[in-house]
Amino acid sequence: MLSLVTDKFEVLTADVDERAAEIRMEEDGVPALKVSEHLAEIKAKAVYDTLSDEEKENSIVIGADTSVILDNIIFGKPADRDEAVRMLSLLSGHTHVVATGVAIFAGSEKKTFTEETRVEFYELDGYQKKLIEDYIDTGSPFDKAGGYGIQDMGALLVKGISGDYANVVGFPVARLARELSNMVK
Repeated sequence: MLSLVTDKFEVLTADVDERAAEIRMEEDGVPALKVSEHLAEIKAKAVYDTLSDEEKENSIVIGADTSVILDNIIFGKPADRDEAVRMLSLLSGHTHVVATGVAIFAGSEKKTFTEETRVEFYELDGYQKKLIEDYIDTGSPFDKAGGYGIQDMGALLVKGISGDYANVVGFPVARLARELSNMVK
């Protein structure tokens, strides 16, 4: 998705214990809608701190993290089939928020933001239950926040969205492009 903004980028992973950071944030009372933004900043800073001074001045480091939130509860990646069924069943019949936090380090500047998209799932009727079972059989839910991807068979669970579709896929690329244009002249 980043290639929509630039073709000059490198993907680096940050050595961050996300679960431990989430637990600390929960203990500190960080609202669920801001957890992803804080995680994005932690990830971006971890990569930024590995750069030389010259690289820091000539690079833009972007960190991102996505959460699925219902009733102020963050739905992470399901660990097993039972958890995937539970998550997708709880989301059914409700509207949840997909919140992607983004952190940008550009030279000495830093910008963070959270993009929110509302996603409504169909009611948990017999057909939705069958779709959930069939979807879990694909194995796709296990590497996705909230246990679904709107870009794959998970789309069949979705009644509608309000906001940025790309954000639900995993990255608010249009908002990123705007934020970068304000930072990098």
